Amino acid sequence: MDYIRIRKALISVSDKTGICGIAAFLHENGCEIISTGGTGQALQSAGIPYTEISRITGNPEAFGGRMKTISYQIESALLFDREKDANEAARLGIEPIDIVICNLYPFAKVKEAGANLETLIENIDIGGPTMLRAAAKNYQSVAAVTDLTDYPDLMAEMKANNLSLSLATRHRLMLKTFNYTADYDSLIATTLDQQAGQRTLRLAFKDGLPLRYGENSHQQGWFYRGRNDSPSLSDLRILHGKELSFNNIADIQSAVESVRGLLNYGCAIIKHKNPCGLAQAADQLRAFQLAWEGDPVSAFGSIIAFNKTLDLAAAEFLRLNDPDKSCRKFIEVIIAPAFSEAALNYLKFHKNLRIVAINPAALTGTFDYKFMNNSLLMQDTDSTLYSQLENVTENHYDTSANLDLIEFGLQAVRQLKSNAIVIVRKKPDDSCQLLGMGAGQPNRLVSTRLALDKSRENLEREFSQKKSDLDLPAYVRQVLTDSLLISDAFFPFPDNVELAAAAGIKNILQPGGSLRDKAVIQTCNNLSVAMVFTGTRHFKH
Repeated sequence: MDYIRIRKALISVSDKTGICGIAAFLHENGCEIISTGGTGQALQSAGIPYTEISRITGNPEAFGGRMKTISYQIESALLFDREKDANEAARLGIEPIDIVICNLYPFAKVKEAGANLETLIENIDIGGPTMLRAAAKNYQSVAAVTDLTDYPDLMAEMKANNLSLSLATRHRLMLKTFNYTADYDSLIATTLDQQAGQRTLRLAFKDGLPLRYGENSHQQGWFYRGRNDSPSLSDLRILHGKELSFNNIADIQSAVESVRGLLNYGCAIIKHKNPCGLAQAADQLRAFQLAWEGDPVSAFGSIIAFNKTLDLAAAEFLRLNDPDKSCRKFIEVIIAPAFSEAALNYLKFHKNLRIVAINPAALTGTFDYKFMNNSLLMQDTDSTLYSQLENVTENHYDTSANLDLIEFGLQAVRQLKSNAIVIVRKKPDDSCQLLGMGAGQPNRLVSTRLALDKSRENLEREFSQKKSDLDLPAYVRQVLTDSLLISDAFFPFPDNVELAAAAGIKNILQPGGSLRDKAVIQTCNNLSVAMVFTGTRHFKH
């Protein structure tokens, strides 16, 4: 039964958008229409004849509409096997229904409006899901339609096939229907649990994309889209290059998060989910150069993200077609909201480079989830940079004049695995650069040491490329003195301050909140270091 002719339709919809169009089409092509109260009135107003469902069920609509469609006659007309049960159906007087068009009571809408329990209960559809599930179960012979956006395609297919629908279409509609009713029931269950003071969570994902492998070659991997979540990271478009790997996608998430809050032109260079290079500037090429200079060695094989359309000048910084292959910068993925035609054509010179289009600004999720062994952690997204900017030392840091650098540095430290330390600086042109970072260490002191070491390494390379009246140690110390060190969490001991100050750091930003805050502040005062408390921690595990 590849194609079935639609001779009888059952229509009962809460959202009546477009319903008169498809109902008129069915009627004009000889299909009998059965309908219920409100839907029937809409059809009648449009001049579309229909059979009242009570004539099929033999029972009136009752109990304020709670009983309409549930009946032996309706469910039998949907469920019976058109070949095996044909004789029995004829003996029972059951005539087949070939298509059900139904969408359910607006439970989600009344929930969002803050409805009380009584109103929520009255907006739980019983007959609709029953009809839909019966039709979907018998998809070999019945089409179950839940989505009004399907109406045009269904009419086009029926028009081209003598009012018939293919098995492939019915199968697609069946899958859609069972997911639709599952999502509906899930929302009801979690909402009623919440009303009862119980917090439950049901998540649904779709369009599972098999990956070549997971984090390692012996692991299988998949990439799913949240069923009702839009926009989603899975909206990304691969414009060129090899397919994305599991690790690529994880790094892309970190990359778009790293540039999402940056001002002007932002660029993030990601390695193993951490930004090893980060910058913002008034010019895109400038931002790219500063980010790359943050760690040119780690940038090899990295994933790079921009917060604005990528132009050719910035793309050419990669030197992909340089005759000297040693000058070409190897990266795995490049991401931007869009690419100029010239930039896209240039990047395609590298046949394996993955070019990905997605807008970081659109990816503003409400919750973070961490899946563990048969369990789940859920939290609000870390969307607050700071709750205060309080100078707590004798020396003050000018938070107003340096607000752009403060917010840039907090954007950076928020993306790093804790314990996290960043050292950021503002250049004479007001661009901001991640100068050094330490992340993912069990000991915060080690993270501070790593951030200082990387900063010195970068400044030594910078010193060798420019003229300065200072010698190298003095130059490094002067830049660090003008920079800002930021910690993702409080300093439990003064040792981090002592280590930073010995290197030349004079400005520190941290959440505060340690039992030893007074000792840390006193150490800052002894060493003429300015310290600002933000009141907001940024652990990232």
